[in-house]
Amino acid sequence: MTTKPTGVSLLRDPRLNKSTAFSEVEREALGLTGLVPEGVDTEETQMQRVLLQLGQKPTDLEKYIFLSQLQDMDETLFYRLLMSDPAHFLPLVYTPTVGEACLQFGHIIRRPKGLYISIKRKGRVRDILRNWPERDVRFIVVTTGQRILGLGDLGANGMGIPIGKLALYTACAGVPPQYTLPVLLDCGTNNESLLRDPLYLGLRQTRPGAAELDEFADEFMAAVQAEYPECCVQFEDWAGVDAVRLLARYRDRFCCFNDDIQGTAAVALTGILGALRITGGKLSEQAFLFLGAGSAGTGIADLLTEAMVMEGTSQENARARTWLFDLNGLLESTRSDLADFQKIYAHQHAPIRNFVEAIEGLKPTAIVGVSTVAKAFNQQVIAAMARINQRPIIFPYSNPTSHSECTAEEAYRWSDGRAIFASGSPFPPVRWRDETLVPGQGNNVYIFPAVGMAVYATNAKRVTDEMFIGAARAVAEQVTQAELNTGLIYPPQSAIFKTETYAAARVAEVIFKRDLARVPKPADIAAFIRARLYKPEYQALI
Repeated sequence: MTTKPTGVSLLRDPRLNKSTAFSEVEREALGLTGLVPEGVDTEETQMQRVLLQLGQKPTDLEKYIFLSQLQDMDETLFYRLLMSDPAHFLPLVYTPTVGEACLQFGHIIRRPKGLYISIKRKGRVRDILRNWPERDVRFIVVTTGQRILGLGDLGANGMGIPIGKLALYTACAGVPPQYTLPVLLDCGTNNESLLRDPLYLGLRQTRPGAAELDEFADEFMAAVQAEYPECCVQFEDWAGVDAVRLLARYRDRFCCFNDDIQGTAAVALTGILGALRITGGKLSEQAFLFLGAGSAGTGIADLLTEAMVMEGTSQENARARTWLFDLNGLLESTRSDLADFQKIYAHQHAPIRNFVEAIEGLKPTAIVGVSTVAKAFNQQVIAAMARINQRPIIFPYSNPTSHSECTAEEAYRWSDGRAIFASGSPFPPVRWRDETLVPGQGNNVYIFPAVGMAVYATNAKRVTDEMFIGAARAVAEQVTQAELNTGLIYPPQSAIFKTETYAAARVAEVIFKRDLARVPKPADIAAFIRARLYKPEYQALI
């Protein structure tokens, strides 16, 4: 039987600590008298104090640090704060602030979170997993830190991403935080500035080749399966070629998914479905042009293809409606520099090296930016889309904000206010003539927590693309007509918990339909999900 901590040990346990909210009776019974101030706070008073302190921080990075320390001290209060106003607090714990936090990670770290598993520990990965105190882990978000947002190779500094992602699992979809584990597979870094930084905390060597990385990843996945047999692994911010290769390697053997491929694809599909509620027409009648042909671009193209096939069109016709463009121009059949995962989108066409020419020749209804090239959707690009579409769909999805292909104001201004816009990073509403246009944020936060909650509740054996399509359709359905009238194609983040729990139930339907659940199907799936949601409430300790 596990004995709950008392005294100072209890105050240092973020999961059980109530800080100044311990009652008089609890203080006496748990050895806390004198260890906290005499006043007993209500939960409302605690929130007021946190908001006051947070408001005194001069920058978003300082607010990120404060919130990280709050999570280390009082996990319940941390989640109560986040869930009280997600539209305000999510950008502080994740994008865009997490990008700056990762750049500064070795300089701002206070207390390590999660597990750091170095490639020099090969052969001992399962032993390291056993150092984690929780014996029942249901979700691991794992990164190598090689492609953090649009910032590149940040090595061990990338640990801010798994930490932030798992906070969103809980804050946005109610996954209980005790079942989550952030992991950094430290394979070194090719970032010379980090290797020269005396405060860098990662392995000081360059990255290995693909064969050695795969061997390390194989050991990690086998160790997770052995140590946590009901765990789902989310791959996050791996280099594109590694991401594609390893997803194909593991997706049919383990419960896992890649958020940069499948999550990004699903949130893009959500945006397209929302846009079509404004423009009309079927998904299979659209034409798509991507700027960026890496794992994110091809992942979106793959999921769009699958969704179009589910509408009744052939896979050949679906792929023919999707075009990709990279640094070397349009992906077409004469190109000899393409990876295998890109070749299925290299259609027969004359070479095109100019993106505006590609728009004019292919006449897409939507352009999607996953290039991380800031301002790539310039005035000529937006004007070309506006010439061929009454309501051009413009999605600059690259993160962080400094890498966005265009701003909301630019897209609206250059399209004479006709663009249907969504971006990866948040932009404020734009006043255009006599109306206010509200840009959407195509953030993966709409998708992966809902999938995660469904996987947790059903104890799913695998994660499939159909589950992501189900999540995308569920999220798109929840945009109201009034919101569509302002140009908004994603539900407001202020209602994200309701959005995610609805989507989780829809994903769970797919899991039960495909016989992927380890639990019996309930009569009421929505109620089944609601009964398993985490609530940021203090535990009764006596």
